[in-house]
Amino acid sequence: MVYTFTDDCIIGITQIDEEHRGLFRLIGELHDMLGEDFSKDRYDEICEIVERLKQYTVEHFRHEETYMEAIDHPELEQQRQQHKEFCQKIEEMDIRSGESDQYGLVTDLLTYLVRWLYRHIIGSDLLIGKLVTVKEWKKQDDCAFREEYLTGVEQIDEEHRELLRMLGEIHHMIARDDAADKHAEIVDRLKTLHIYVRTHFKDEEDYMESIRFDGLDVHRLAHDALATRLELMDHDEFYSMSGDELAGFVEFMTEWIATHIVQMDRHISAN
Repeated sequence: MVYTFTDDCIIGITQIDEEHRGLFRLIGELHDMLGEDFSKDRYDEICEIVERLKQYTVEHFRHEETYMEAIDHPELEQQRQQHKEFCQKIEEMDIRSGESDQYGLVTDLLTYLVRWLYRHIIGSDLLIGKLVTVKEWKKQDDCAFREEYLTGVEQIDEEHRELLRMLGEIHHMIARDDAADKHAEIVDRLKTLHIYVRTHFKDEEDYMESIRFDGLDVHRLAHDALATRLELMDHDEFYSMSGDELAGFVEFMTEWIATHIVQMDRHISAN
């Protein structure tokens, strides 16, 4: 498990990046403490760090949501819900109540914090400031495979080309004047895309494992972040979505994959 802020987490917004670094520093303090001799007289210190982490997180989420609101970020409401669920989770994990295994409680909390934070930053925060309105997005044609996406690994590059080709086809269908008549076909394409994404992630992780890539753990968390979001959307839900909702989802997918390739996948061959 990775307990430090890495370049993969940089979203390019100074305040948010600095606050993310602050969160990882607090997590690092907790992790370092668990590596030392653990006895009952350290519980107060641990609880104090956890309380600081809770307060810092609430303040950070407030700043992040204010920024997203200011730029009219399309994912704001979804982010608010994710933030709320995270706060509820760490409130429920009361370190002081674990009389029999407080060390285990802290370890579980630490694991949850790191996994959630990496997945959230890489799965959601990286797109802050990168998404435009659905109306603007429909006018764009931004699904082409670019030279900057090349990793130097033939199979991965070919699968990235196919992902972007599939997204491009769906984009064109959504942008057409008769998109409403193509709703069922668009949903079917999204289902196929969903399956292909899972296959691609497995292929990519298998390759990284074969070359003993140092960043495999973080990559898995990133992939898991997107896969989880896709799994949460039952296929039947696609049919009930409006044209603009489908467009927003496809825009998110396109920007997520492009950002993931540039910020993470391009480092694979450089290992």
